[in-house]
Amino acid sequence: MFKTYFLVALFTISGLYVIAWLEIARKRRAAEHLGGLVSEKPRPTLLQTFIGFFANFFDTLGIGSFATTTSMFKLWRLVPDEQVPGTLNVGHALPTITEACIYITIVQVSVPTLLIMIAAAVVGAWFGAGIVAHWPRRTIQISMGLALLAAATLMVLRQLNLISALGSGTSLGLDGYLLWLGAFGNFMLGALMTIGIGLYAPCMALVYMLGMQPLAAFPIMMGSCAFLMPVGSVQFIRNNRYSLRAALGLTLGGIPGVLLAAYLVKSLPLNYIVWLVVIVVVYTATRMLHSARVERNNARMAAAKL
Repeated sequence: MFKTYFLVALFTISGLYVIAWLEIARKRRAAEHLGGLVSEKPRPTLLQTFIGFFANFFDTLGIGSFATTTSMFKLWRLVPDEQVPGTLNVGHALPTITEACIYITIVQVSVPTLLIMIAAAVVGAWFGAGIVAHWPRRTIQISMGLALLAAATLMVLRQLNLISALGSGTSLGLDGYLLWLGAFGNFMLGALMTIGIGLYAPCMALVYMLGMQPLAAFPIMMGSCAFLMPVGSVQFIRNNRYSLRAALGLTLGGIPGVLLAAYLVKSLPLNYIVWLVVIVVVYTATRMLHSARVERNNARMAAAKL
């Protein structure tokens, strides 16, 4: 019964989001027409749609879509830099909600665990932003990168039966202090999302190290983002800080990509899911450490010019 209510909530959010997007876009185009301005063509290109498919396919596997999409946007110069964050949030919101609906339906996760951890991430993004926003971004990147590499190492050792975790590794829910550890961890990850630190890979590592099945991370992390993204996206739409054409491409291509990837993950044996999680965690960790290095080099170059 809970999952039914949860899915109804996601469908409601989706409907309200689509209505808001269409209405704001319609009013803006009407205002531009009256002002004699040339509006951006709403129909996305084949390339923009392919980017949506490709990025959301890998997003559904847990790799994330923002870094992939940003790289492609920059490579082909499709979206001005100042519009990239808004385009990512607006365009990937509906595919992410699709991911959440699929995994909440097909993965049997304990209802209290799912509810508490998603709520913790939402509260973390809402209230925690004021805390983590004052932390040095480069320090966070280095710390998270090293922590994820350590987690990946422990996951490999555990997969090889060389160590044991806090739980059985087969659980679909958490109890007692493990549940509150998970809630606190997801609270922090939700807060870190507000400064651009992705939630997927850290959530995978957190769930696995607490002794749950790695597949259980998928509805938790995607449900968290499904509730966070539409709210923030409306602000980008209202302030016209996004590319309508590119965002539509991400949405229209992204949903089929999600459906294909979800079928693939569903058909994989659990053992392969664990190794997929390890790959995602290591990939994310190396990207974070690389980003920290780039920021350090940029800071040095800026200081040298003074």
